[in-house]
Amino acid sequence: QRLARAAEFRSDETAMHIRRMSLHCELLARAVGMEEGRCELIRIASPMHDIGKIGTPDRILMKKGKLTADEFGVMKQHAEIGFRILNGSSNEMLQMAAMIARTHHEKWDGSGYPHGLSGDEIPIEGRITAIADVFDAWTMERPYKKALPIDKAFEEMRQSAGNHLDPGLVELFIGIREEILFLKECWDDREAA
Repeated sequence: QRLARAAEFRSDETAMHIRRMSLHCELLARAVGMEEGRCELIRIASPMHDIGKIGTPDRILMKKGKLTADEFGVMKQHAEIGFRILNGSSNEMLQMAAMIARTHHEKWDGSGYPHGLSGDEIPIEGRITAIADVFDAWTMERPYKKALPIDKAFEEMRQSAGNHLDPGLVELFIGIREEILFLKECWDDREAA
């Protein structure tokens, strides 16, 4: 938890994002049928998915507009940086966090990074985190973009199934829509307070 809080110092938006997405990860892990301890582990490990961004220069990380190809190349390095920060521990939670950091930007069709993994080559925890991360990012307003309306975000999830996102997990995520929205509403209220 303390390591994940390091990312929160960058912005309050990041703090709320990692809390919401970690809870969404736990809900989706339950929908998959993972045992309780594994669901708890993914909730605790997933907030470290972007810890590698501490190695990304502020001029890129805080840029208001679209990144250039070179800037995006630097940004993509955060997945491997995060893995290197977290890797090497015998602690099961840190092992999972390292794997999530490395694989949450891999895509179902193999077009992701850093290793171009596809389908079931991507560990399920990375695929779960990708869904939770993308959904929350889409529904969150940022200085450089408007938040998508909830219905549009769920439609985008469907559109991304089979290319960006695991299609089976997307269907499960859509199936727990009410629980996802309840958590989002609870944490949005806290953000506003």
